[in-house]
Amino acid sequence: MPRLSIYRQEYPMARSVCRQSARAPFKPVLLALAIAALCPAQPAHAQTGGTQQQARFDFRIPAGTLAGTLTRIGQQSGQQILFDPDAVGGRQAPELSGNLSVREALERVLAGSGLLITPAGNGFVVRKPAGGASQTMREVSVTARVERAATTEGSGSYTTAETSTATKLPLSLRETPQSATVITRQRMDDQAMTSIMDVVQAAPGLYLAGSDGPGRPAIRARGFYADVMYEGFSSEFSSYIPSSQANMALYDRVEIVRGAAGLAQGRGNPSAAINLIHKRPTREFQGSVTLSAGSWDDYGAMVDLGGPLNEAGSLRGRVVAARQDAKTFRDVERHDHDLFYGVIEADLGPDTLLTLGAHRQKDFTNNWWGGLPISVTGQHLGLSRSTFPGNDWEHSDSAVDTIFSVLEHRLAGDWQLRLSTLHSDRDLDLLGTYLYRETDTTFRHSVWGGAYNYKSANYEASASGTYKLLGRRHELAFGAISQSLTTKTYNRSWQPSPFNTGVDITTWDPRSTTRPTATRTGTSENVNRQDSFYATTRLHLSDPLKLLLGLRADWYEYDNRTGTGSYKVNRNLTHYAGLTYDLDQRHTAYASYTDIFTPQSAKDVSGKVIEPIVGKNYEVGLKGEYFDGALNASVALFQIDQTNRARVLDDQSTCPTFPASSCYEASGLVRSKGIDLEIQGALTPNWQVGAGLTWSHAKYVRDADATLIGKTFYTAAPRQQFKLSTLYRLQGAWQGWRVGGSLYQQSRFYSEGTTNGVNWRNQQGSYTVTDLLIGWQPMKDLDLQLNVTNLFDRTYYRAVAYSTLWGPQDIYGEPRKFKLTAKYSF
Repeated sequence: MPRLSIYRQEYPMARSVCRQSARAPFKPVLLALAIAALCPAQPAHAQTGGTQQQARFDFRIPAGTLAGTLTRIGQQSGQQILFDPDAVGGRQAPELSGNLSVREALERVLAGSGLLITPAGNGFVVRKPAGGASQTMREVSVTARVERAATTEGSGSYTTAETSTATKLPLSLRETPQSATVITRQRMDDQAMTSIMDVVQAAPGLYLAGSDGPGRPAIRARGFYADVMYEGFSSEFSSYIPSSQANMALYDRVEIVRGAAGLAQGRGNPSAAINLIHKRPTREFQGSVTLSAGSWDDYGAMVDLGGPLNEAGSLRGRVVAARQDAKTFRDVERHDHDLFYGVIEADLGPDTLLTLGAHRQKDFTNNWWGGLPISVTGQHLGLSRSTFPGNDWEHSDSAVDTIFSVLEHRLAGDWQLRLSTLHSDRDLDLLGTYLYRETDTTFRHSVWGGAYNYKSANYEASASGTYKLLGRRHELAFGAISQSLTTKTYNRSWQPSPFNTGVDITTWDPRSTTRPTATRTGTSENVNRQDSFYATTRLHLSDPLKLLLGLRADWYEYDNRTGTGSYKVNRNLTHYAGLTYDLDQRHTAYASYTDIFTPQSAKDVSGKVIEPIVGKNYEVGLKGEYFDGALNASVALFQIDQTNRARVLDDQSTCPTFPASSCYEASGLVRSKGIDLEIQGALTPNWQVGAGLTWSHAKYVRDADATLIGKTFYTAAPRQQFKLSTLYRLQGAWQGWRVGGSLYQQSRFYSEGTTNGVNWRNQQGSYTVTDLLIGWQPMKDLDLQLNVTNLFDRTYYRAVAYSTLWGPQDIYGEPRKFKLTAKYSF
């Protein structure tokens, strides 16, 4: 067997990628730039076998084929693993979890197989005993294709082999004919992400908007609001009434599809769908305790335990408990977060798997509504970043209970039945204030609050598999979904009103007032219900050419149980079409069309409800998959057309309900155009990267108000964003250390208007924020990590106020912050 340096063995494709790119000038230059980063890399020399083989690694590899598990051991350790393909073919390996040397890891997965482990140079040989079949070994590339599985925990990767949010079919990122990203468990850990807002801030193409208040974030993409899903089910994510912000301690990954995802959602927005997938139990016992401490008294703790619950391992469980108490850079502001999660998996038979999970999440903050004011001419006041414009008794108090279940059964052939449910019950209590201008220099507080209850019930039954047609095998999935959300609102009025007059924000003390008195003023209740049927198929027209077709029918109903305004949408059809063409072994060109609808409650002069808003997404692009899927890159051009938006009639003389309620018309076309570039995964076995560049501009193309035509649809979001996250694990004498960081850059954004005859514009210019990460594993089971965010302490506004009179929302970005995390695994 030849002895080559590690990188020559692990990345034999790197040289061929560079050579082929040079011979293929028709490929887009932008994607070639991503590939070119690999071409100059020089081979690294292997460490001595003894040092390398004694090193320990934190393995988290799900059960799968033996060949796939051996591959991932090589990926995560950077060591050469050689095996006889005939010896391991058809064998399965158990889940591998723990801090182990490579030899210990091999011994665990090979236990009972009869195969032998022999040290060889920079790694090991796995072979049959003497006298067995062929002794010719094949060297495994460290980036050899991982067995297709969506789970990311334990992979150590910034990418995944599979995602299904866009198409309802399990496809690789390269096979998916839309822009897609997966934020993996490794990336969440590296960047110390604690909430879904941290994920949004890091994910390419998503913008975290804050103009509704510090605790009322909104998510935007490609010019429009984005949607959030849990376990494949749509949810109501609102900034007006703050939605629950998912605690990332209980999730394995976040799958993100940019553009319309109507096939998966039914109703929604044409911008992006963000799908959160829970952690699952592990097949071997694993446990960890994590403690963290950060600037401004930010303290956290988490316990994560999982493994088999019976001797056979057919019943497995996992619990996660987390707590965070934190203050912030603003005076008196604080946050409390509690989480308890439990999940059980049961092998009901060789072909049947049942998963049951439940969690309770509680969140509290005393700063969720009002931001900082601006001047009467629309300029920033330059107040201290620590300024707190509200009162210390304000609160947003949320508690949500969630249960979910999944039953999967494999049928004859490769077909599978799947039944899933998700139920949640959320209580929310709000009390907050914002500033209303009285004079050029003084304000008063306006008070608002209430109590809310949200109950959701979601069910899905689906089947998926392959079928043969015209001599080729194709993929098919179909199913039915039923979803409902019941919302109860307990309205309150507050006394005294007005409240806190004559406030000078430069001398304001948030502890100086007492809480106002509440009086309940009424209760309202409404129900949203959506029933759906869908089918999607992937036709293999030829070896390189695939056609993906999908259709979904939705019946939507809004029932106002305490008032008027109920309406229905009957049999809305959502369409999906995608064409992919494999240019070679690593590059695929694609084009796709998909649409989505958003119901509206507004009525025209005849009393008829305006037809739903329709969002249509057109996209063409090129995707690259390198090192057998360890690295993915993509470039996409897109256009979104949104039509049928309800607009208040200028002339209400024919409106029978005016002035009690206005009449509307369906009007106009808003069009967003842009480009997405992304790279995610491993540049080398020790170097992970996730990066994305997005440019988009949405503007009015057609509207009944001619003055809007050609204008930007939403100015308070940047047109361009660049996001980069990276991590490098050092080798040699520095083994056990890792360094990394992230960079966020965006273009300017602004709000503008006219108040009392004065034209004004409030703007945040282009800015860049840099984060740093340093990690060290001083002993077998202990890992330490330091995260420094906003390393250079850049002062900037992450949201700008949209009024000089009321509801001002100038919100500073977080100053430099230090956070130290210690994790003990056992």
